Amino acid sequence: MSQTKSRSGMQQKLLAFASLIVLIIFFSLASENFLQTANVIGILQATSVNGVLAIAATIVIITGGIDLSLGTLMTFCAVIAGVVLTWGGLPLPFGIIGAIGAGALCGLVSGTLIAKMRIPPFIATLGMMLILKGLSLVISGTKPIYFNDTPSFPEISTGSLVGSIFPALPLPNGVLILFVLALVASYVLNRTVLGRYTFALGSNEEAARLSGVNTDFWKITVYALAGAICGLAGLIIASRLNSAQPALGQGYELDAIAAVVIGGTSLAGGRGSVLGTIIGALIMSVLLNGLRILSVAQEWQTVVTGLIIIAAVYADMMRRARSG
Repeated sequence: MSQTKSRSGMQQKLLAFASLIVLIIFFSLASENFLQTANVIGILQATSVNGVLAIAATIVIITGGIDLSLGTLMTFCAVIAGVVLTWGGLPLPFGIIGAIGAGALCGLVSGTLIAKMRIPPFIATLGMMLILKGLSLVISGTKPIYFNDTPSFPEISTGSLVGSIFPALPLPNGVLILFVLALVASYVLNRTVLGRYTFALGSNEEAARLSGVNTDFWKITVYALAGAICGLAGLIIASRLNSAQPALGQGYELDAIAAVVIGGTSLAGGRGSVLGTIIGALIMSVLLNGLRILSVAQEWQTVVTGLIIIAAVYADMMRRARSG
């Protein structure tokens, strides 16, 4: 059974990668502007935000849960960074710690509601999404918070540490953060106790509990970790815009979940990979960017995104049915 699931997951990653290549070839032939350096960098920068959120979603979905608050949590963490840096006048490291810490705390609350109070993940995170959306508006006074007093803040996303070493490779820091996070998250899922228990929760939580695993503790830990990753996403998007936009964020969680499912992570839990998620995030970014270059209307781009989510979920159902 496990070998069948492993083959199915590998096939899905290969299919996703092949789809990515086909999309790149199609849009390259459709528009000469697609493979220009500025556009490729734009695709990677867009992927840096969605990809980080998708990694957070991957960890949660592998446990068999869901987190609908990812987008608004990202925004909330960006607002907290604005409060710490712009209103508080504190140095940059405090803003980074504040954003990541706020994300971890919110994830901890969501995890506690789910693990201890037995509230279904869909409902608990839906409530958290609305709470965070309101808090972001209340704290910021419904106005953007700009980081003009912290000149180094935009460097988090738009600077290029790699470019300063290799001028021919101007890779934005936001993309570098995504790749480093992907490596760390992959190691955690495949080589640590937290990773083993994350898969165990999604495969058979009751069996894990009967084996002596403190499932509540590990579930809360997973949601707290996902929240901290959302804090990182908040820093990336805020530094890219050089502002914390309190009305931004809602809808990002759907793109992240779509990327996760396209990459082969099962919504039923117990199966998934960070590599597949990154491929899924790239597919979403390439598709939306290509449609934009071809002057497809924004409303039709949204329609396409919805169709992709439905198709990805249906494909996941078919995979589960074939694997038994």
